[in-house]
Amino acid sequence: MNKTQVSDCEDVLLSMKMIVENLNDVIDKLDIEAIKAMLQKIINSDRVFVMGAGRSGLVAKAFGMRLMHLGFSVYVVGETTTPAVRPKDVVIAISGSGETRSIADLGKIVKDIGSTLITVTSKKESTLGKISDIAMVLPSKSKNDHDAGGYLEKSMRGEYRNIPPLGTSFEITSMVFLDSIIAEMITLTGASEAELKARHTNIE
Repeated sequence: MNKTQVSDCEDVLLSMKMIVENLNDVIDKLDIEAIKAMLQKIINSDRVFVMGAGRSGLVAKAFGMRLMHLGFSVYVVGETTTPAVRPKDVVIAISGSGETRSIADLGKIVKDIGSTLITVTSKKESTLGKISDIAMVLPSKSKNDHDAGGYLEKSMRGEYRNIPPLGTSFEITSMVFLDSIIAEMITLTGASEAELKARHTNIE
């Protein structure tokens, strides 16, 4: 990589503003009934499993960690200690496009088992969106949107110079949304800050 002189960081500020604007736009479009249904399923579940690929997988893990802090039995799909999924379990998939092959294939298996599948996605009519019991739609840009519109070519031409790369908008939006779900669950369960801290890992 060639050494580059740092400019006035205009793109940093513009990108942050774009992310905030996208969040505000998503808030106005949220399906409250879908949120209620999602909360109801999670709270009444035997166990919760979370899954996602790449950065969406990291968002899923972060959500799973907070559910653990709330006292839920929660597992990350793909980890070596994750048990078999059962019909009374809830599986939450995070996928911006709803078409990530590995996650979509796992979603089909979840439905074959008879478990509840909740998908957080930007595409309701995607493979995952269509088969999910609850499709929580966050209408953000996914990496597939950029690819379909010639993202790399437009970036080289300077047309996308202020847009965060690939699926960043969805990943940030889903992280904020799921942390907000946790906030609502803290209220619903009456959990205290002390209870959450008591479940935090102490062998780091």
